[in-house]
Amino acid sequence: MKSFNIFGPEFKANPHPVYADMRAECPLYGRLLADGSTTIWFVTRYADVEAILRDHQTFVKDLRSTMTEEELASYPEQPPQIRLLANHMVNMDPPNHTRLRSLVNKVFTSQRVEALRPRVQAIADELIDQVASRGRMDLIDEYALPLPIRVITQLLGIPTADSRRFHTWSHAFVTSAATTQRSQKKLARAGRMIDDFTSYMSSLFALRRAEPQDDLISSLLQAEEAGDKLTEEELFSMVILLVVSGHETVANTIGNGMLALLQYPDQRTRLQADPTLIESAVEEMMRYDGSMERATLRFAAKDITMGNQTIQRGDAVSLVLGAANRDPEIYNNPDHFDITRYQAAHCKRHMGLGWGIHYCLGAQLGRMEVAIAVNTLLQRLPTIALDIEPSNLRWRSIPVVRSMVHLPVRWS
Repeated sequence: MKSFNIFGPEFKANPHPVYADMRAECPLYGRLLADGSTTIWFVTRYADVEAILRDHQTFVKDLRSTMTEEELASYPEQPPQIRLLANHMVNMDPPNHTRLRSLVNKVFTSQRVEALRPRVQAIADELIDQVASRGRMDLIDEYALPLPIRVITQLLGIPTADSRRFHTWSHAFVTSAATTQRSQKKLARAGRMIDDFTSYMSSLFALRRAEPQDDLISSLLQAEEAGDKLTEEELFSMVILLVVSGHETVANTIGNGMLALLQYPDQRTRLQADPTLIESAVEEMMRYDGSMERATLRFAAKDITMGNQTIQRGDAVSLVLGAANRDPEIYNNPDHFDITRYQAAHCKRHMGLGWGIHYCLGAQLGRMEVAIAVNTLLQRLPTIALDIEPSNLRWRSIPVVRSMVHLPVRWS
């Protein structure tokens, strides 16, 4: 089987030529993990990715769902730190996933999200006010990251003064959860972060139990479905999930989307002239260079043949969303950034927010934040431009995430 280089800084800078080769030559690409016995399959065609996302019975999120009773009996217990990071509903299968999703759906409502719109706009304006006279900024550190962390912490009911702490925790949790190389040093650091986080949240939970507020944490504490409530560990994991998914992914979409607009001046000019195009533009940003390059892992619950490959029970499956979103079998001229693409009724939905039972819980909030963030930048800083050569941009090395370290911009 042909080998593909899907790691390293050169690949991260522009993975799409490699993904195009994988789609054409080996759409189900298998390679052994470091243990020498477990195979991971990288799936790159849109049709295959869609089929797997829809089939949550064959392709499960919890490796234990693939095991026999004998295998389960010998399966090592997860360290507490990893359990808190990983045992949330994104990594669960029914019925556990169904139970948690139902509880959270009761409190993460469309009305609650829409009520945040004025605050999101105010935060975007405040952040631009802080840098407008300077003529330049790092769009990642000074805009794309602080906006969604302030939004999600406010939604949860966390004091604005503590939002920076949650950014630090979120970044550490993403890095720890995404890497398979968990050295003792990394586990120790994750442990310290988890201890700080759980200590802070335990105090906040106690305050909200005593005096509930109009915030998401109070609602989560009170949520109940058929006599069932979230356990303390589930509460910790749920807050981690909401902070990471409501912060990292939104920030990356803002950054990647603005980079695309700045590299396609005709599209940027068109959106500035007609801000009503923003909804279609946000969908195209998620398709063209979405924040999640690959979905979180799934595992084959049974042997299954796809194409000319057999995926065996227990094999890991990595859905390459970045490749599926540029499949020429689905999209016309897929490597071109076109903000009007999603105005066409026949345009297939992108994979940036998932599909099926694991479809992104915060999709409505994320779309709103990106739309406000991008339109506000373009309207208030109309001459915004890159302040760095694109070839000098550094991309984070986390495998599943597509994000820049910094994005210097300037304006006059």
